[in-house]
Amino acid sequence: MIYAYIRVSTKQQNIDRQYEEIKTLNIDEKYIYIDKESGKDFDRTKYKKLIKKLKKDDLLVIKSIDRLGRNYQMILE
Repeated sequence: MIYAYIRVSTKQQNIDRQYEEIKTLNIDEKYIYIDKESGKDFDRTKYKKLIKKLKKDDLLVIKSIDRLGRNYQMILE
């Protein structure tokens, strides 16, 4: 399965740039997870749902690694 994750830091920020790029990959809407929450930690609503869905051999597409979080050490862990 192919999933995508989009994140912006606040509800006021726009997801369009990330969303348009993800849509060029023809990923089904139901497999695109969007958070409008800070990247300070991984306690994000859609992120937690996405992680529960991922299985071995699934592919996760993210526009940029910093969309996962702002702390690269936490991302690696």
